[in-house]
Amino acid sequence: MRRALLSAVLVSCACAGPIAPAWSQGRTRLLPEGGRVAVRLTAEERARIGVVTARLAPQPHKIEILAYGSVLDPARITDLTNSYAGALAALRTAKTRAEVSASALRRARTLGPTVVSGAQLETVEGSALTDEAAMAAAESQVRTLAATAQQEWGPVLGRAIVERSPLVTRLIERADLLVQATLPSGEAMKGPPATAFAEVPPQSERVTMRFVAPATRSDQRIQGVSYYYLVAGDSGLLPGMSVQAFLTSPQEAVGIAVPESAVIHWQGRAWIYRGVGADTFARHPVKPDAAISADRSVIDDLGNDTEVVVTGPQAVLSEELKGQIPTSGDADDD
Repeated sequence: MRRALLSAVLVSCACAGPIAPAWSQGRTRLLPEGGRVAVRLTAEERARIGVVTARLAPQPHKIEILAYGSVLDPARITDLTNSYAGALAALRTAKTRAEVSASALRRARTLGPTVVSGAQLETVEGSALTDEAAMAAAESQVRTLAATAQQEWGPVLGRAIVERSPLVTRLIERADLLVQATLPSGEAMKGPPATAFAEVPPQSERVTMRFVAPATRSDQRIQGVSYYYLVAGDSGLLPGMSVQAFLTSPQEAVGIAVPESAVIHWQGRAWIYRGVGADTFARHPVKPDAAISADRSVIDDLGNDTEVVVTGPQAVLSEELKGQIPTSGDADDD
């Protein structure tokens, strides 16, 4: 839509030659303002094209740090949980056999050589030693898997794997998904927030994530500090996805927070429309490094309370562009 409109502007310019500013042609739709064009729209016109404005005041806002999220495959957690459960079952079996063998050995020794021959005693002793060794091996396997869980996933998730807690059960059943959120290299936080947010592609809708624990390893692509978060399994995310994550920092930025619906992208930049007079609005650039707070861009160069177009900025841009296209009468006059 925007490309088509721009093409129409370029074609008209090529056909009609240089265009005089709209305000010099007796029009009142466009006005000069600070080197840019301001659009005049009455309340009735704004209502007709779906433009909504709001007066916003500058105030402190918690800054959100953009992190890089990866939805992890729970297969390794599932494998470790099942392996540990299998090792526990094997240990219980080995203990039972060792207890039975030890009891048989004690009984054979009590009966003495008059009842139990030397060969039979040796057989019982061999069985007892074999079962005791099997029990030791089973205990070692359990300890190894518990240590592996701790090393790979940290104390919180590692303990959950060993205990097969509801946290791990929900991950195995995919009622929840595990997201690793990695801060940009060099970025740090005193403590991760209890809740964070991830954007679900392609609509970029936000879903809430719940903090689990610091990650035991970083994302090799980013080399930053990482944290584990949980997100609902029905959030629209899938294992293997890369997503944008937003972690709230204790730092603050002072300015006017504008919603995403107020921002338009035009000529490679982000813009908003701000009020510059009665029923008059002009485009204002959004800094590329503008702080983000609660999914809103914080504009720190507007000064006092400002009327901002919060819904329908595309319609205002359309009116601005239409006002710069000469009418057929103007072309004939040239």
